Amino acid sequence: MKKYNYQQLLEQTLKELDSCGGKKPSLLLHACCGPCSSYVIEYLASFFDITILYYNPNIYPQEEYQRRLEELKNLLPRFLPAVQNKVKLIEDNYDPKDFYEACGVKDKPELAKEAEKGERCRRCYELRMKRAYEYAVENKFDYFTTTLSISPFKDAEKINEIGMQLESGGGTKFLFSDFKKKNGFKRSLEISEEFGLYRQHYCGCIYSKNNVQSERNEPPCPETKLEADRKSH
Repeated sequence: MKKYNYQQLLEQTLKELDSCGGKKPSLLLHACCGPCSSYVIEYLASFFDITILYYNPNIYPQEEYQRRLEELKNLLPRFLPAVQNKVKLIEDNYDPKDFYEACGVKDKPELAKEAEKGERCRRCYELRMKRAYEYAVENKFDYFTTTLSISPFKDAEKINEIGMQLESGGGTKFLFSDFKKKNGFKRSLEISEEFGLYRQHYCGCIYSKNNVQSERNEPPCPETKLEADRKSH
């Protein structure tokens, strides 16, 4: 399979947009949290009319989901690139059942203890990016993308391959990216420190949380009712 430099593809797109002038194209940006969104907004806001889609049914527990959402809500009115460029935020439906069905641990229990960047994570990327694509098409956005590639713990190759596949369905373009490049991840840490943002210590799902707690010799999370129901069927 051909290898791409996704940062170069992004820079090429931005250069083309900059040379065209005129009205900024619209971008639906799937976001997982405030810290990951910060640098991406700073980087892209002058090129796109950005709307953030917060769709993350993977996040466990619900209190954690809410905390990350509130952190994002609190950042936007304080963050100059977001204010100047009128970045908007949409909260989508939170239904963890969607995540459990998509990640497939019921059929392949070994995925529960899989390290990040594996098949469980790929399925989670796909779930959230597919929803972003569908929303972008329904609402006539010019582009869609996700903040996920800013994390060094995420597989940018898989993320961009999913985006490419979704784009082939038509209706909107995928903005290729590898936001961790060009010191993007480092810059997100700097912004987080500057604004006192909460930075979570695990990706989001119950499996990633359990894996981190196992590394720390801490007990696993109590099994959720959804998880118990999933195992019993």
